[in-house]
Amino acid sequence: MKKLKRALPVAMAIVLGSTAAPLVVRADSSKVVTLGANLTDSQKNSMYEYFGTSSDKAEVIEVTNADERKYLEGVAPDEQIGTRTYSCSYVEPTTSGGIQVKVSNLTYVTSSMISSTLLTSGVENCNVVAASPIEVSGTGALTGIMMAYEKATGTTLNDDQKAAATDELVTTGDLANDIGQDKAENVMNDVKKDVIEGKLTDADDIQNAVENAAKDNNVTLTQEQIDKISDLMKNISQYDYDVKALKNTLDNIDGKSGGFFSNLWSSIKGIFGGDDSSDGGIINGTDDSALGDDVVTNSTLDSFDNSSNSTDSSDAASDDTSDDNSDDSGFWGKIKKFFKDLFGGSNSKKDDTDKSNDDAITEDNSDNTDEPSGDTQNDSLNNDADSSDDSTTDNSADDSSLNDSTDNQSDNQSNTQNSSESDASGSDTSDSSADSSSN
Repeated sequence: MKKLKRALPVAMAIVLGSTAAPLVVRADSSKVVTLGANLTDSQKNSMYEYFGTSSDKAEVIEVTNADERKYLEGVAPDEQIGTRTYSCSYVEPTTSGGIQVKVSNLTYVTSSMISSTLLTSGVENCNVVAASPIEVSGTGALTGIMMAYEKATGTTLNDDQKAAATDELVTTGDLANDIGQDKAENVMNDVKKDVIEGKLTDADDIQNAVENAAKDNNVTLTQEQIDKISDLMKNISQYDYDVKALKNTLDNIDGKSGGFFSNLWSSIKGIFGGDDSSDGGIINGTDDSALGDDVVTNSTLDSFDNSSNSTDSSDAASDDTSDDNSDDSGFWGKIKKFFKDLFGGSNSKKDDTDKSNDDAITEDNSDNTDEPSGDTQNDSLNNDADSSDDSTTDNSADDSSLNDSTDNQSDNQSNTQNSSESDASGSDTSDSSADSSSN
């Protein structure tokens, strides 16, 4: 392992040299914002502020209730669809990394639900922010996102796949009311993965996959629920999906990171400002404060952050704060952070110790003992860095609080589902007095 680590810098120099030229930028696509047709001018401005963009930096589409009803009517209850549209979205197509999603003020749908159902619609890679200036169900948010993706890429998604995606969104939401949000999403994603990867088309095989997914997640489904999920998956099974894109998106949802060389390449692209599609892109530019103090939010990026080893998180934090005289956001700062992350903060002390022992043996056989040991100086620097690590405050508790808040919100979905449209009345009295239904 030591030999590998010593050889890697040489290999890295070759790789970095070969990537010094600007990376190829995605062509023929743009960022697109969708705004609910019933938003006031003030609410539209707050959404632009939240997204971190403006009308002159992104294409803009207005989404109406009629647009939402095109796919939701007959799938979702009429009271859930409502008559007014407040849901908004911001979409950025990418070339890799699967689908990353953040949602805010949506009480019925989650980031994971939108991410998985977008995959069903035929989308493979993109970053998405879906939100509303007031709390609404968000059932119609998927419609706007699909419209934005088509506009941004200049492509047209299959209408039947878009209908299947909407059906999946509602089916997952209904199942969540009965067995809980996490279990519902896990069951649906596990079945879909088995159906697509296994190319299952036989009704009995698909039903077995549903029953196995329920068993694996310690869930008891009624026969009606099994039949509903099986029918949906039978529909999905007739379309061709990119298995790699499927795995990327489901890994995003599950919070799994890529392999060593995948992460290595992402780091290289990050150093040179490349398109690291897995980092969330536009999601990182959102401003929750623009939606008020009580905004409820969740993101597929949170899954990865929360699954990271706490020691790694502490090392990353200390790297940002341990050297006040260095600019970690600059080129050499990124180089330093890359190699620190590559070799792991917890292993560096061991490697220094091994190196010190090797040098000590050499020193015993040498007549030059007057020179101060360079490793002693290195150890001193490492001790200083370790001391800085100890003083770094771990902010993971804040992330846990946010996730707890989101879980509580998800647990109460059954109470808010049937009145999601009236949520608007609690936040916007003037709008709800005209019509309490919103989406």
